[in-house]
Amino acid sequence: MEARDPELKRELDATLHARRELGEEYESALVDSFLEKVEQRVDGTVDRRVRRQLAEQQMVVARGARPQQPVDSNFGERFGFGIISMILAVPLTAIGVVNAGFKGLVVAWLGIVGVNFVHAARGSFPWRRRSDGDRGKDGSGSGWEG
Repeated sequence: MEARDPELKRELDATLHARRELGEEYESALVDSFLEKVEQRVDGTVDRRVRRQLAEQQMVVARGARPQQPVDSNFGERFGFGIISMILAVPLTAIGVVNAGFKGLVVAWLGIVGVNFVHAARGSFPWRRRSDGDRGKDGSGSGWEG
């Protein structure tokens, strides 16, 4: 739906004109009617977009390529891991500082940053685990890429 839909603007003008003629007692019915039309327009737009995306995904699958995953498909997992990491960072930092001073602080935070880096990049390593049904290049079925 375009930002300036001429048909929807005509509907709004007609609703406002009818309200002036009929009076305030019909205002809620007129507003409800106009909102139904807006809702139908929005639903139609959403339906068209969903159909277009499904058609694009079907074309990708038909060509033999895997459909793209949404960028934030594992956002909740990453967010939760980050929150837990920050909660655990407080006592780890305190323990490191009390026992080893500034060096303990550095070691604690290098560990925290390292764990978070590995967690964030775990899907992009070439040696990541494949699914159980996959076979290696040599046909051994070891399950590890190499």
